[in-house]
Amino acid sequence: MKKDFTREHLLYLRKEKLRKLAVHLTQAAVLIVALGFWELSAQLGWSDSFITSSPSRVWKTLVELIAGGTLWRHMWTSTWETLAGFAIGTALGYAVAVILWWNGFLKEVFEPYVVVLNSLPKIALGPVIIILVGADKASIITMAVLISVVITTITILNGFVETDKEKILLLRSMGANRFQIFTKLVAPANVPTLMATLKINVGMAWIGSIMGEYLASKEGLGYLLVYGKQVFRLDLVMTCTVVLCALAGLMYALVALIEKTVSRRY
Repeated sequence: MKKDFTREHLLYLRKEKLRKLAVHLTQAAVLIVALGFWELSAQLGWSDSFITSSPSRVWKTLVELIAGGTLWRHMWTSTWETLAGFAIGTALGYAVAVILWWNGFLKEVFEPYVVVLNSLPKIALGPVIIILVGADKASIITMAVLISVVITTITILNGFVETDKEKILLLRSMGANRFQIFTKLVAPANVPTLMATLKINVGMAWIGSIMGEYLASKEGLGYLLVYGKQVFRLDLVMTCTVVLCALAGLMYALVALIEKTVSRRY
């Protein structure tokens, strides 16, 4: 019986590995086909390559930016602005969620305002942010924080509120105070929620930093996008878009790796 169980388990693991391999190969195939169709449509005139560019033109522009030494500076600027906004927004949003969960009165008072802030286009606050913190990197990071903090607060707070009520009641019957309930039950139970929020905030932080660079910046990938549009260098625009996708994907992969490591404990 034990041998049969071990054999079945090994077969299951093998099937899972084959499934994951098939997924990765399919993902690579989809990307290759999409790039091939993009290049083919540009070469055969199915699309206007001046507007849509093409993989070969994007590659040429990318090589030029690297050779000129400008790409790394703009990439680094946008990356550290995004990381700063991501970290500050997530930490601040988590802290606000804890406060609102801790105090039911404050939750009832401020939760509607948080929902309204979430629906507000943050770009509308751009001029106000520039006036308050200045037209520099601080305004860009602030924009990224504003977008991340609201999403984090709403998501984490919902996770806190939906924690198993029976388990909370059990801890209270055993004499646990609010701090013990939070540290022993609520926070650990919502680690998966936090990991999911981090994944969401990857995109939100990049959106915020690029939006901020649109409004006030002299360097960064957002600045290159605006510059490319102004001088009608759409190859530059598409190249920056591709680089942004690569950086966001890398950042998402790092968060997914952290999630995989943390999930072993929770």
